Amino acid sequence: MSEAAEMLGQWRLANRPVSLPEDLAPLDEDQAYGVQKSMHKWLEDHDHGPLGGYKIGCTTKTMQDIVGVPNPTFGGVMAPRVYQDEATFNFSDFQQVGIECEVAFRLSADIPASGAPYDRAIISAAIGACMAAIEVVDNRYGDFLSVPAPVMIADDFFQSACVLGTEVKDWQGLDLAAAEGRTFVNGKLAGSGFGSDVLGHPLDAVVWIANRMASLGRGLKAGQFILTGSLVAVQWPEQAPVEAVISIDGLGDVGVKYV
Repeated sequence: MSEAAEMLGQWRLANRPVSLPEDLAPLDEDQAYGVQKSMHKWLEDHDHGPLGGYKIGCTTKTMQDIVGVPNPTFGGVMAPRVYQDEATFNFSDFQQVGIECEVAFRLSADIPASGAPYDRAIISAAIGACMAAIEVVDNRYGDFLSVPAPVMIADDFFQSACVLGTEVKDWQGLDLAAAEGRTFVNGKLAGSGFGSDVLGHPLDAVVWIANRMASLGRGLKAGQFILTGSLVAVQWPEQAPVEAVISIDGLGDVGVKYV
């Protein structure tokens, strides 16, 4: 497990494609989350931490069918890769960069494994703020349809960075299921979707990760944030320069540029 975690960490920092040898690849999701946790520790030990929050992937049936998993998945987001309101990246620093339009939540209280099972009411009470966010993903796998899902989970499931918007403290007055999110690329609408496209409601994605982590004997911490999955189909720009903006009703805008 430690050898696979070190490989993934080294490849992440060197911007190299991911291709774990068969004898090091995790066999199932639980093993994959163990490797992932070890990789986070390796990254932190090499000045690329600490962990700032989590992302949730495969929150739609369509994406689950494409990737070959029957449920959502989660990955970590390292704090040095978290940006506020807008960010600029070098296009060449990615294997294949993607842009996702997401609702994010900031936790104001711990969600320990011992409190499971969790429901929406309990999770809502542990959330201090909500915000629009861009998840910057990177296809480090090439033909990801040929890569076993546990390998991608171990590698944080496409995660590369994120841009968080202004925190909305009175978020409970928003109808997040009905909120529309839009992704604009170079000034043109590239796609749109609704909060209900994420497991029926973005909050249910946080309920899912709290219970899934509890099944691994782990919890979530106050101050961490959760990216709940894209409301809009991921956009894969083919070349720079690129300027993208995502806008979510009630939560505002965030932007990213690739040069």
